Amino acid sequence: MMRTSHFRTLLAGAALATLASPAFALDGADLLAKLNATYATSGVTVSSSNVAVDGSTVTLEGTEMKATGAEAPIKLGTVTMDGVEEDGKGGYTIETIAFQDINTTEGDTSVSAKDIALNGVAIPGTVVSGTLDSLVMYESATAGPVSVTAKGKEVFSMSGMEANITRMDADAGLEFDATVSDLKADLTAVEDPKTKDALTKLNMQTLEGKVSMSGSWELASGKMAVDEYAFDFKDVGRLNIGLEISGYTLDFVKGIQEAMKAAEANPNKEEANAAMGMSMMGLVQQLTFNSATISYEDASITKKLLDYAGGEQGVTGDQMAQSLKGLVPIMIAQLNMPDLQNQISAAVNTYLDDPKSLTISAEPKEPVPFPMIMGAAMGAPQTIPQVLGVTVTANDEM
Repeated sequence: MMRTSHFRTLLAGAALATLASPAFALDGADLLAKLNATYATSGVTVSSSNVAVDGSTVTLEGTEMKATGAEAPIKLGTVTMDGVEEDGKGGYTIETIAFQDINTTEGDTSVSAKDIALNGVAIPGTVVSGTLDSLVMYESATAGPVSVTAKGKEVFSMSGMEANITRMDADAGLEFDATVSDLKADLTAVEDPKTKDALTKLNMQTLEGKVSMSGSWELASGKMAVDEYAFDFKDVGRLNIGLEISGYTLDFVKGIQEAMKAAEANPNKEEANAAMGMSMMGLVQQLTFNSATISYEDASITKKLLDYAGGEQGVTGDQMAQSLKGLVPIMIAQLNMPDLQNQISAAVNTYLDDPKSLTISAEPKEPVPFPMIMGAAMGAPQTIPQVLGVTVTANDEM
């Protein structure tokens, strides 16, 4: 009985050892193949000179990424994937994909970037066209400090970047946001004498600020809404761009990729570019314009610019502002758009009297197909403001 018991114990141990053996280890080659199958949707190919697996870590060595139409691949070096697991459906989930730090020097210029990573990555086992399972998904992308030096002096830096992506309920689409923080540019390195003099008089030896972005994308309608794409700089101002279009579907993206692939395969580049242009014209007709806004909030730079421009002309900043008020109507009269001309003149006058904000909006009563916009631009350009519902205002409540 004791021998039988020992034998059964040995069998159980052997079974456990078999389950933990390399036969059940992660298949790094399969992971890379499925990554490429998914990236094919966006026309990107990833290659590696060697794939190494150690427990739940997969390391790609000599990694390169090439996009359709690109002349040369991007060299990524060593890419480390930690927390890799099979998802039970033939795909993989990855806790973190860490990229090799960037340290490059070309001539007198050096660029460094650290802590570049993707987090919460999902690679589908089967690419399902028209769904989110045709994309490589991640929850966040991060990058640490970035620095650019020229002739031994730092001319640009940022403390970090973070981008987040969230799936909508029922995988109906995506919501996204991104922030680039603590941007700094040293403008004293500008060599052009006239520009350098202007920056000195404007007291702009450095530029500091951030860039932020947020929006959403609906899968079925292809509605791409960029609610915020803002450039906010200290003592300069905040420029924000918003845009909403429909028809930007996965089929639309696929059409663009196919056009680019066809152009790349054609040895006659002139013919290839002409064919791609025609393809793009056809694809653009699938898009619909919903709305757009461009707004600027001043942070003291306008008065400084008026003073500087006035000084160049031998007048004060206030006198320069009055001159601009008279010049603007004359300049825009050539547009032959009376309604818009009056709006622009009124907005400019209000802004120059008290620089706070300027806003250009395009909000048609109904979404406008791109072919209609193109037709108006070619046949009756003066009607575009009415077609798109364009308005120009100043000093709106933000």
